[in-house]
Amino acid sequence: MGSHPSAPPGPPDVLPRDRATSSHLPFEQFYRDHVDRIHRALALAVGDTAVAREATDEAMARAYARWDRVRRLDNPGGWVFRVGLNWATSWWRKVRRERPPADDRHPATAAPDPAGMAARSALERLPTGQRTVIICRVLLDLSTAETAAVLDLTEGTVRSRLSRGLAELRAVLAEEE
Repeated sequence: MGSHPSAPPGPPDVLPRDRATSSHLPFEQFYRDHVDRIHRALALAVGDTAVAREATDEAMARAYARWDRVRRLDNPGGWVFRVGLNWATSWWRKVRRERPPADDRHPATAAPDPAGMAARSALERLPTGQRTVIICRVLLDLSTAETAAVLDLTEGTVRSRLSRGLAELRAVLAEEE
């Protein structure tokens, strides 16, 4: 296996957007730089840290198996997030078919402060479409175009869901103050 020159590692909170940089990034470095951030985003999106961990692991395994193709994408981190989100959605559907929903659903993880808990609670109340757009735009710092590509939406739909979701978050958080 030939070696590729590695791109200088960026800060771990930045998803690589430069095709030249990400196409030479070794999978191990990509994994270290992105696994925690993708897990946090999936935990917020699906509302369950255990399912988010499994979804992250599955998505990373799929990225590893296809790394020659995935690393050439404009946003490999966005691809991994979408694969994890699809896996978690399929998992929830399977669970719902096999057993009735429980009333004692446990929250993902408690935020360390009341403001964080209020924000998480408000985010969990949003419709899934708005919640995933906000997670992509705010937590993953994806552009409107990248979010649209990752979620298979038009840019107008991304802007609309972001605007409505943020307005709803503001209203809910203002009520709680």
